[in-house]
Amino acid sequence: MKPDITDAIAYEIKRDIADRYFGFRKLIEQDKLDLEKEIRIHSFILEKRISFDLIRLYIILKDEELIDSFLSLTGIDKKQFFDPHFTQSTTIRNRVFEGIKVHGLTRSGRFHNLAKDCYERLELHSEQYRQKFAELKEANENIAEEIDVFYQQNDLGSIMGFLRSLGSSHKMGDLEGGMEIGMSQSLEKKMTIAPPLPIENYLPVIKPMPPLAHIVKDLNKLLDRAYKLHDEESLNFLTSKKKTTER
Repeated sequence: MKPDITDAIAYEIKRDIADRYFGFRKLIEQDKLDLEKEIRIHSFILEKRISFDLIRLYIILKDEELIDSFLSLTGIDKKQFFDPHFTQSTTIRNRVFEGIKVHGLTRSGRFHNLAKDCYERLELHSEQYRQKFAELKEANENIAEEIDVFYQQNDLGSIMGFLRSLGSSHKMGDLEGGMEIGMSQSLEKKMTIAPPLPIENYLPVIKPMPPLAHIVKDLNKLLDRAYKLHDEESLNFLTSKKKTTER
């Protein structure tokens, strides 16, 4: 009877370990999936809102030298968002300005106002992005901290040594007795819970945008130069008072 009791005890111990380890792992993996979903949604918002805001400004500024000056003025990373094709494609231009209203008495005034409205929209969307980024970063760090605390309370090396000492022939889900050569390493790998990668691996870091009032003088100079570079058709498109509502 004694071996049966020993085996029964070993079985219960393994079941308890399995319940704790793999139950916790299941919860963590679900948290990871939920976070990844939020990241994908936020990535889409980044592409849809901020990218469109920037593309509008690139089209308004037209010249890559002026665009570089604008990016230096605002601290935006050119590598993240700029493509020369943006300023050359009529299809892109029509799409990103669809429904955008303009205002002002003169064509030059409407041109300047359009750019400033686009910049203020960029400020708003960038701040919204940064707030959500901070929330996702905190959620990501909380998951990593939960994993770290769990390992502090459940030393995997000690547990593996204990399981090896049981020597039971019984199997308990993912936990097997006997601990044959290679089995221990395979089981330890299976039981390891990988921490999530830093949020920066998935989403770009966007610095705070300077308020329009802080850059308006320099921006006006860039816009004065850009205005002279546009042909008649382009200026008419950018400064016409569109009647559709903004999306």
